[in-house]
Amino acid sequence: MPEVETRPDGRVLVITINRPEARNAVSPEVAQGLEGAVNELESSDDLWVGILTSSDERAFSAGADLKVVSQGRFQDMFTADGGFAGIVKRERSKPLIAAVNGDALAGGFEIALSCDLIVAAEHARFGLPEVRRSLVAAAGGLFRLPARVPENVAMEMILTGLPISAKRAYELGLVNRVVPTENVMDAAFELAGAIAEAAPLAVRESRQVVIDSLRHMEEAGWDHSSRAMARVSSSEDFMEGPRAFIEKRPPEWKAR
Repeated sequence: MPEVETRPDGRVLVITINRPEARNAVSPEVAQGLEGAVNELESSDDLWVGILTSSDERAFSAGADLKVVSQGRFQDMFTADGGFAGIVKRERSKPLIAAVNGDALAGGFEIALSCDLIVAAEHARFGLPEVRRSLVAAAGGLFRLPARVPENVAMEMILTGLPISAKRAYELGLVNRVVPTENVMDAAFELAGAIAEAAPLAVRESRQVVIDSLRHMEEAGWDHSSRAMARVSSSEDFMEGPRAFIEKRPPEWKAR
């Protein structure tokens, strides 16, 4: 089975991350699959909106596969056009809705943040736990999250690594809809349908104005995130975090 599947449904392309055995963690194959799915959406004149979801109600995505990280293959989860997971830096003209049917954590949350709208299941959680693994949320979370929620809330989430509930995310304006798990795709299709009823070129141009207004901040954010990750990745703690996670034990930090 492919680790990313696509299914056209009228004007909508449904993109599904399909690694339930790994809580839909990002592998090199997922990164390539997501990049290919966005290419499919962008290249088709018949597709106007995308919905990104997963095959597991436990996890929309747990982020980077730490087994891959512990093997020193972190860069294998990046693509030239899309960056991490083949999607977080990908230039798009068409709207993409994240249908978050489970926990969106670490890189999984950053994938959701790269989408234009978010629909969430009631039990879903959102968080950036990287600091608890001696990692840096370098796939957009450190600047996209503060752009969407109050700075002090974003700082708390980033510095503690603790998640928030879907209800709290909705209250903060991070999430557009919170619905029972069984209604997540219906809610996402409702939003997609409303977008598809509008003039497609006007939708794309309007979306681009919003993106361009934030571009200066994002460009600086990518630079700062990359440099922070480079500094952390050269430390002793960098390998200790993923190793402790895999070995199911508390990490022994050295701050060096």
